[in-house]
Amino acid sequence: MVTIRPYRATDREKVREIAFETGFMGESVAWYWGDMRSFSDIWTAYYTDLEPESTFVAEDADSVMGYLLGCVDTKRAPSPLSAITHQLIRRQLLFRFGTAGFIWRSIWDLLRNPSVLSGEVSDPRWPSHLHINLLPAARGNGTGRRLMQAWLARMRSVGSPGCHLGVFAENTNAIAFFRHMGFELYGHPLLVPGMRLTSGARMHLQLMVLTLDSPAAKQGNGADRP
Repeated sequence: MVTIRPYRATDREKVREIAFETGFMGESVAWYWGDMRSFSDIWTAYYTDLEPESTFVAEDADSVMGYLLGCVDTKRAPSPLSAITHQLIRRQLLFRFGTAGFIWRSIWDLLRNPSVLSGEVSDPRWPSHLHINLLPAARGNGTGRRLMQAWLARMRSVGSPGCHLGVFAENTNAIAFFRHMGFELYGHPLLVPGMRLTSGARMHLQLMVLTLDSPAAKQGNGADRP
């Protein structure tokens, strides 16, 4: 049995581990970002440390198996770019083995295409956002859907009109899951600086949105592999 419950401070290290182990379309990020501390700080620290009331975890009899990190108002949280920049300076990522290659490749991509990718939707209709990740053993059994339902119930309780998220366009399983939950595509896929598939092909970010009082949001269910 998997239990969905609010986050506790004692879950922090396990959440950070799961982020590192599943951050690349459900797989480990170690092959392109070899510094767990900075990666986990970028993608989990705000949520666990400053807005823990908007985070839920999935737990079996042994341990936490997944999480949903959320933010009621995106304006409160640091943007991905600012979080990465902070860690770049703090952890000297430009010169650290395991991250330098990715960072320099990202800079080169931005020089060739100077548009800045925020990974966020700036629209009052969808002010909230989320990140969800599950270990393999927690996928395909309804855990992802239950995490989403718990978090969406909280967003409704605090009066949020809607939420958004970013997902790799190449992650078709995740896009199908979010569609089943009622999310719709927002705009076209955007190139992500630095990111590559293991084949070397460029990767894209697809933004998705959900209006919380929409019929789709109330009926969302289905596939469970975020």
